[in-house]
Amino acid sequence: MQSKLPQVGTSIFSVMSQLAVEHQAINLSQGFPNFAVDLRLRDCLSRWAQSDQHQYAPMSGYPPLLERLARLTKESYGRIVNPTTEVLITAGATEGIFATIQALVPSGAEVIILDPSYDCYETPIVLCQAKPVRIAMRSDFTPDWERIENTVTANTRMLIINNPHNPSGRIWQKSDFLELERLLNLHPQLLVLSDEVYEYITFEQAHISVHHFPNLWDRIITVSSFGKSFHITGWKVGYLIAAAPLLSEIKKVHQFLVFSVNTVAQAALNEYMDSVEIQQLGTFYQEKRDYFRHLMVGTRFDLLPCEGTYFQLVSYASISSENDLDFTRRLVTEFGVASVPLSPFYKDNIQNQCIRFCFAKDNQTLEQAVERLRRI
Repeated sequence: MQSKLPQVGTSIFSVMSQLAVEHQAINLSQGFPNFAVDLRLRDCLSRWAQSDQHQYAPMSGYPPLLERLARLTKESYGRIVNPTTEVLITAGATEGIFATIQALVPSGAEVIILDPSYDCYETPIVLCQAKPVRIAMRSDFTPDWERIENTVTANTRMLIINNPHNPSGRIWQKSDFLELERLLNLHPQLLVLSDEVYEYITFEQAHISVHHFPNLWDRIITVSSFGKSFHITGWKVGYLIAAAPLLSEIKKVHQFLVFSVNTVAQAALNEYMDSVEIQQLGTFYQEKRDYFRHLMVGTRFDLLPCEGTYFQLVSYASISSENDLDFTRRLVTEFGVASVPLSPFYKDNIQNQCIRFCFAKDNQTLEQAVERLRRI
């Protein structure tokens, strides 16, 4: 059998997590929290699990949740969306990304990805027989607009952006969105898929979204994640927002991927959002970030800026000249801490002697991990 994805192997996240298990290491590699879910959310889930909401939800999503997300989008960004035609509940952000690319990218077209990038973008592009074009960001992990503009052609159908950015934790500035507006004015065929799953996990500076820019609304698709916002990654519930003509095409793919998403989870999330202030989530994670950075002061690692998400990039250039794959393996085997190397986030495995730690862990885990890192 000829593989459709011969280049796809085991993800670096799975590799590092497996190494952590084998060596009984503290796992700061994979992006999932290890602390308890809000008891209020668990209570909501329990109540709905005992109700009669156990059949298919409507294909677009549980109607009260769609209406709530429309209100949230207006409150957060000032954009008015139609909950019936412009919001879609997905089986996690990954399914939303896959469905969007499959629906809107024709065979033979080009899709630009900004590296370092999350690994779920390229595969759906390849599967629809389009061409991924990966462009490295600047060394400070901000978009290189001159390079992007020089790369876009008449055959470029989509630009994928990620803000707040994984793996770097950087967030876009207003000037970046003005450059994006200019780029779309130059290229009327171009759509933007904006991965904003960490939108409510920002710190000193509030998140700026594509939703803030009305000139972009007809050309953008945003991806959001309840899993990231409410640290329930195992629920796999996310949502898309896009103009009705775009979302109508995406729904055609979505209905044959999953048709609809877990009804009980959607109902529980809708109720839970009555009692939680989603705009305060950044404060919770900022405390985690600040505590982890405070602990890391006693190590030989150099901390890079972290403006959003629950990951911290560090440079180990003052410690070792090893490539990042070898260095992270040695961290696990010799020091008992699992991290993620940065090079797999690039097409060409660029080496910049940076690695990523996840600080979405309880304080005891962070303390134990950093105590080991101090021995390096």
